[in-house]
Amino acid sequence: MKTPYDVILAPVLSEKAYQGYQSGKYTFWVHPDATKTEIKNAVEAAFKVSVVKVNVMNVRGKKKRLGRYEGKRPDRKKAVVTVAAGQKIEALEGLI
Repeated sequence: MKTPYDVILAPVLSEKAYQGYQSGKYTFWVHPDATKTEIKNAVEAAFKVSVVKVNVMNVRGKKKRLGRYEGKRPDRKKAVVTVAAGQKIEALEGLI
């Protein structure tokens, strides 16, 4: 059985993610094998909020070079979670 902390890896810290906080949308990096149902249950268990909607996207890693050496950043999965009206995740509100 997966714990909520196996599914949710980290919050996304970007200006675009911060803009969603006013409308109740929080963005997280999640495990690549996680499903929408697992993400919903993990957020509800970890932050004690009710989740209305979960949008998931796969983010491909960028190719990077350093001189003649070429590499690639890892592929990741991002989830945008919408919480019920009037609720917010207090742990992430202080990061702004």
